[in-house]
Amino acid sequence: MSKIIRTEPNAILSKVVEYHGFLFTQGFVARDLTGDATAQTRDILEQIDEALELHGTDKTRLLQAQIWLKDIADRDALNGVWSAWLPKDGAPARACVQAVLANPAILVEIMIICTK
Repeated sequence: MSKIIRTEPNAILSKVVEYHGFLFTQGFVARDLTGDATAQTRDILEQIDEALELHGTDKTRLLQAQIWLKDIADRDALNGVWSAWLPKDGAPARACVQAVLANPAILVEIMIICTK
């Protein structure tokens, strides 16, 4: 049986779960919630890069992304940062929806699945 590796687990979630060479992340939100959707997206993508590097992989191995926006009107701002961040010809399968997020200051939340 393959080992399940949990990174920074607490009572309700793990930052990353690794299983059979796949990485499943928590929903990342910006560390600084004072910025607009562009700034929050940049911060989230930096955190994702850091998490992937910690696990010996990178965004070229992205399989799927789930994105929640407080306001779907921020989709263009998100997509501008997102498309610049993605590797050429490396877009994952993706969902992007408007949702009520846990904190009113959170404008963007992103969760990904990646392989090593």
